[in-house]
Amino acid sequence: MRKIVAIDGNEANISCRVGVNVYAYEIIKGLHKLQDVWKDQFSVVVYLKEKPLGDLPQATPFWQYRTLPSSRPLWILTKLMPALWLSREKPAVLFSPSHYTAPLAPCPTICSIMDLGYLNSSEQFTKGTFWQLKYWSAISIFRSKLVLAISNATKEDIVRHYPSASKKTMVTYLGFDEQRFNTEISDQDVRRIKNRYDIVDDYILYLGTLKPSKNVEGLLRAFQLVVNNRRSLASNLRLVIVGKKGWMYEQIYKLVHQLKLGNLVTFTDFLPEVDKPALLKGAQVLVSPSFWEGFGLHVLESMACGTPVVASNRGSFPEIVEEAGVLVDPTSVTEIAGGIRQVLALNQKEMAVLKEKMELQAKKFTWEKASLKTLDAIKRVIDVE
Repeated sequence: MRKIVAIDGNEANISCRVGVNVYAYEIIKGLHKLQDVWKDQFSVVVYLKEKPLGDLPQATPFWQYRTLPSSRPLWILTKLMPALWLSREKPAVLFSPSHYTAPLAPCPTICSIMDLGYLNSSEQFTKGTFWQLKYWSAISIFRSKLVLAISNATKEDIVRHYPSASKKTMVTYLGFDEQRFNTEISDQDVRRIKNRYDIVDDYILYLGTLKPSKNVEGLLRAFQLVVNNRRSLASNLRLVIVGKKGWMYEQIYKLVHQLKLGNLVTFTDFLPEVDKPALLKGAQVLVSPSFWEGFGLHVLESMACGTPVVASNRGSFPEIVEEAGVLVDPTSVTEIAGGIRQVLALNQKEMAVLKEKMELQAKKFTWEKASLKTLDAIKRVIDVE
């Protein structure tokens, strides 16, 4: 009898995908593409709260969706766990491409951990979000047969905080879509996107959810230094802040007013995926001064588009960027500003050298590799049991 692999697909079944949503979507899509590799060994059932969105992989004889509707919170506890236990054919493994897996399941589980930065910065979260992240993530790590970390930095944090997970944690780097993020994006597409968001000038780009860990306030203060102290480099320069509102974001808007940057800062809110490549390609530099980052997909996508990056020297960024960008101390406003100035001052020859480094670095990361490693993890758990 063919074994069953259960997947919690809710993180992928969201129209406005960011971070873990993009990861879950790409891994699910990648596993579906590998059907010919695994269909003789097992079949997949993807569990969802709502009907699958149209861009999720199509159902096949070996890939099915099961919807468990519920308006109640804690869907995993109230819907998924009972469904797994009551299934006539118990799954051989449950894969949860997120921090939260079923605490009690009739099979081994695999979870994915983005980062553990919240453990050192509880003040940057609402109490409810922090306690859920802290305790449910810990339960997921303890309960899982294998833990997938999206970078070596995340793996090191997992092992440091949960030493018993050292032998069961493996790294599955993220990837990027080479068909969408590349240096061949046309100037016409860039102009179209700039017009859509009323961007006339050259611009520095921030891309990420608006929340304290992303250090948008530090970026705003650094941008003020760039504009005020080096007008020869910063004339007609705008800061474009792209991302949906997360939590504790109000201070960001207040700071723009306090620093009198209102005429130089554009907020776009959530950016549809279709607009992202051209907006990245058109930027002078992407700046990501996060206090921590599990991977930093936007930085990888920026490098793939040939747009230089200034990124934090913490978390995963050093291993993702390596020598293909400028790394700065996120706690130092002057260092962030210095990194921006360094990129803006590059001459044509220096920029060409940097773009070559970015292209080579970006090619190290693909969704196909991530999906194959995830498939390997699933097979390992099934084979062991």
